Amino acid sequence: MDGSGATTHADAAAQPLLVVFHGLEGSSSSHYAEALADVARRRGWACAVPHFRGCSGELNLAPRAYHSGDFVEIDWMLRRFKAAHAGPLLAVGVSLGGNALMRWAAELEGTAADVVSAIASVSSPLDLTASGKAIGEGFNRQVYTRMFLGSMLPKAVQKLAQHPQLFSREALLAVRDLYAFDDIFTAPLHGFNDAEDYYRRASAKPHLQRIAVPALALNALNDPFVPAASLPGAADVSANVTLWQPLQGGHVGFPADAENKWPHAHVRAMPMAVCEFLAQHLPSHARSLEIHG
Repeated sequence: MDGSGATTHADAAAQPLLVVFHGLEGSSSSHYAEALADVARRRGWACAVPHFRGCSGELNLAPRAYHSGDFVEIDWMLRRFKAAHAGPLLAVGVSLGGNALMRWAAELEGTAADVVSAIASVSSPLDLTASGKAIGEGFNRQVYTRMFLGSMLPKAVQKLAQHPQLFSREALLAVRDLYAFDDIFTAPLHGFNDAEDYYRRASAKPHLQRIAVPALALNALNDPFVPAASLPGAADVSANVTLWQPLQGGHVGFPADAENKWPHAHVRAMPMAVCEFLAQHLPSHARSLEIHG
């Protein structure tokens, strides 16, 4: 800033950039993406919400889509942002996007620090086998499975029209849960043998000990998609990973809770807490440029 407190062009170029990776069938219009972008703006950060393939409102052309462990895609996106932005990069992934982001950080190990200053995952299914089972049962199956399939099945049919012979149309139309969808569509399109192989190889949890950048894994213990018993413990992570597991919060909800000291009962509570963690790991010159409005 200059002597008057106004942000200069040089300051703007050096501002942190928060990259937000959305969840399953999410987008830049998802409530959590808009809330994170708002909190970033209030801190004086730039914010970008890239769309995974097929989530921008336009179907991608390649014979693939996106998946929970797509660290190659995460790497390509982050390096593009790094090349285009002068300031430090921070990244947060929500649900599916968080597992993919953590999987990326583990894969790169020490070289991840060349790209980002810190990362966070929010309500992420770090154990995909456990979460895949949970979302296919009871209320989740009746409500959320139907909601996701209502969006994903039409896209898969369109993908088959683009690339005939990718999979069986009849088998796809018989799908009634996400496990079957992943077995027929997600797994074979992305080089996995089947859904079980996909969940095992794409899960970030077995790789969290390899993360070498500051990372926050935020999961509520009452998340209906992520069983508490499947969450990582201290022995599962490196010293760089902070585990934050409040009693309440659901799946990307996180209402105010006196016991867990959430700031306030508003939509920005979780983004404020996550951005505060990320800010603590910014270079000192970037922290000095922050605006707290």
